Amino acid sequence: MSEEMMSTKEVAQYLGVHEKQVYALVKAKRIPSTRITGKWVFPKKLIEEWIESHARQGLEKAREKSSSMSGALLACGSNDPILDMLQTAMKRSHPEFLILSANTGSTEGLKALNSGYTDLAWSHLLDPKSGQYNIPFLPTYLPDVKAVVVNLFHRELGLITAPKNPLNIKSFEDLDRKGVLLVNRQRGSGTRVLLDHHLKLAKIPSSKIEGYDREVYTHFEVGLSILTGEANAGVATIAVARLLGLPFLPVAKESFDMILEKNTFFHRGIQAFIEVLNSREFRQRVEAIGSYDFKDSGKIVYSTN
Repeated sequence: MSEEMMSTKEVAQYLGVHEKQVYALVKAKRIPSTRITGKWVFPKKLIEEWIESHARQGLEKAREKSSSMSGALLACGSNDPILDMLQTAMKRSHPEFLILSANTGSTEGLKALNSGYTDLAWSHLLDPKSGQYNIPFLPTYLPDVKAVVVNLFHRELGLITAPKNPLNIKSFEDLDRKGVLLVNRQRGSGTRVLLDHHLKLAKIPSSKIEGYDREVYTHFEVGLSILTGEANAGVATIAVARLLGLPFLPVAKESFDMILEKNTFFHRGIQAFIEVLNSREFRQRVEAIGSYDFKDSGKIVYSTN
């Protein structure tokens, strides 16, 4: 089918639902669709806009919820296993402050921050030209925000494979081989940006990779998809590989940052969050996972004039 139009099966795979649920959405007139020669087809561009619209509505509802809770902050963007640990430690040390977080991907996190739907964005977007993370994207995604970029940690990202790597996958160049089934991150995530960059360098069109359109929203979902045999390759953090006992092939050491408006940086909840990030208790818990670099942790690496 044309790349501009999707079948019911393709939409179901794209959304990660059963085909019956797609038909239910069509019947309820809740998804953009049209009927051609007796079959339902879906304009890909309209489907993408529909997904973005629903995500935005979810953020607006979350914003209303956080506004009604004293001391609560709303965060969205990328994710990491130790980010969840950090938020748990925050609840223990400073129960008066609450951070409500949504996994939307780095790009959508920055867009939400610019639109005022969130207080913070977690991001690890690589700019291939400069080799910098996040900062080069601020003029594009945060034109209306005087932003501060605070480093949380540096981490290793790489290819995760099935146990014992039976297909002998060694690099991105192997992803278009027969038998390789990828599990991908969602469009706009920093991990997806990194993957697409390396596929471009390897001159491999995404259409040649089986499973490229199979999307999940967290690193753990990538690892679990491989562990359960639904896929045999994906890009995720070394922490997930170690926790699940899966082979890991390092690709990049990246900067994982917290991006927020200047005024928000001085919020007591943010200062408490940075305090917990740099605490000995939290660092000791993370040591068991390993491969995290906290040399710039809590530092402002960029501030808009």
